Amino acid sequence: MYLFLKTIITVAIIVAVSEIAKKYTWAAAILVSLPLTSLLAFIWLYWDTKDTQKVIDLSLSTIVMTIPSIVFFIVLPVMLKMKQNFTISLFCAVISTSIAYFLFMLIIKKFNLNF
Repeated sequence: MYLFLKTIITVAIIVAVSEIAKKYTWAAAILVSLPLTSLLAFIWLYWDTKDTQKVIDLSLSTIVMTIPSIVFFIVLPVMLKMKQNFTISLFCAVISTSIAYFLFMLIIKKFNLNF
């Protein structure tokens, strides 16, 4: 039941943002830019474990992994402005971001960085 409740709350937020975006792009963008997913993950993690160190570790790792995720928000609008098909643009943005994550992880391992 608890897992079901977590799922419903998380889905409700995503659906609400997508509905708001139909009429108020900037309002939806503000909501999307908020770390709602991270916030929910921190809440669920703490609720499940009561371990603040796990929340700290996840929070710090999230900051670091934001860097390669920016690729997605560059590639998608650029491709769409170039009049590319939405599905192809989305696919390319996901693949580009995946490559960025892979390269970023290689750099982290090469320089033995621990976050």
